[in-house]
Amino acid sequence: MLRFDLSFMFEPNTKGGISEEEFASVRDQVTKSVERVVKSRPGFVNVIFDRSYMDSVEDIRQWVLSFNNLVVIGIGGSSLGAVALANALTPPDWNYLTKQERSGYLRIFFLENVDPDQAAAVLDEIDPRETLFDVISKSGSTAECLAHYQVIRGLLQIRGLNPAEHIIFTTDPRKGLLRQIAKNEKIQALDIPQDLGGRFSVLSPVGLLPAMACGVDIKALIDGAKDAYLKCADLNIEKNPAAMMAACHYLHKKKGRNISVMMPYSNRLFSLADWFRQLWAESLGKKYSLDGQIVNEGLTPIKALGVVDQHSQIQLYNEGPDDKTITFLEVERFDRDILIPTIHENDEISYLGGKKLADLLKSELTGTERALASNGRPSMRIIFPTINAYDIGQFFMYYEFATALMGDLLMINPYDQPGVELGKRITYSLMGRKGFEVLKFPEPVKKVVID
Repeated sequence: MLRFDLSFMFEPNTKGGISEEEFASVRDQVTKSVERVVKSRPGFVNVIFDRSYMDSVEDIRQWVLSFNNLVVIGIGGSSLGAVALANALTPPDWNYLTKQERSGYLRIFFLENVDPDQAAAVLDEIDPRETLFDVISKSGSTAECLAHYQVIRGLLQIRGLNPAEHIIFTTDPRKGLLRQIAKNEKIQALDIPQDLGGRFSVLSPVGLLPAMACGVDIKALIDGAKDAYLKCADLNIEKNPAAMMAACHYLHKKKGRNISVMMPYSNRLFSLADWFRQLWAESLGKKYSLDGQIVNEGLTPIKALGVVDQHSQIQLYNEGPDDKTITFLEVERFDRDILIPTIHENDEISYLGGKKLADLLKSELTGTERALASNGRPSMRIIFPTINAYDIGQFFMYYEFATALMGDLLMINPYDQPGVELGKRITYSLMGRKGFEVLKFPEPVKKVVID
């Protein structure tokens, strides 16, 4: 069960933190936001209480596990959650283990960015005969996804392999190009609920199939999310982690702290910060309010890795602009630990002897937290007892719900992304997509180019 320590978000623990009066001033507002989000029953809640989505993945378990590799083809919300699950819940050397050492589960690779060097490296690593390709796009028209899809279709054809035996689509249940191809060519397809946006889709087949393929207990993942939702719906906001996180970020934003840093003290949890970064940025960065006013709203998410980024970013956070809140992800018990032997008697090094690496990591977290507080910089901790599927499921739900609450508090729509669409349309025009040939877009009047 996750725990939340928000002590250093508040005064007197942190000078300039949230006062009792400030918190009291928004208590009713936050409570009403919780009521509205619960009543609206968003798609990310519906999906975890509809057993059919998990069943659709379990129904093809035997077929999926007949392969040696899974290549996930998607970008943004179609991949970041699955990446976070794979990195958190499989060992760092997972893809280097034999299938027997992996207990029959699959190696997992991701084709996200259309970087040809990266794509070629992934394709060089896998044997198409032993590979299942999971093509994920809610709309079925994502350019990067369709480009990679055609590359792998070409690869399968060259090898004389039947695409229907090596490809699965995860897409809209009724419409879109991928759904049409699936019907025409009898390619297996999983559904993304129509009321579920990509960045909220990790607990749908978008994340469940890749997770199941690499041995994650997807039932525990969903159970964690369900239990977290019960707390998210609690109108006693002091007992509601999502409401408390939203209230704290909302109040600190009023103080000019509109940058949200997520800093896991665990390499395995680092990809959770990538997932959070998209969720927070794409949901809350909006030009217009719900009543049509131009507000240019949002909080900027940043990721950092403890302890590494103590040596690259913390100087700025301690002594630079006071415009940030920091969220630490802490792990109480790692799966493995390493004892530091006593090699030298010199006082500059001997103090480390007999300690464990986890002791040093935790001391560094506390040291960073207290240094920030001493400089009047607010922070909070999310504490994982261990890294497991149940608690990762909780984490996803708490942040999805907190994001919905922030949207309500900021009076913007957290579920759309109009600012992404223009760039997509310009790309279509540049790549010659029919219907976008005459699209007008800005060209530089004065060029400043240095050769």
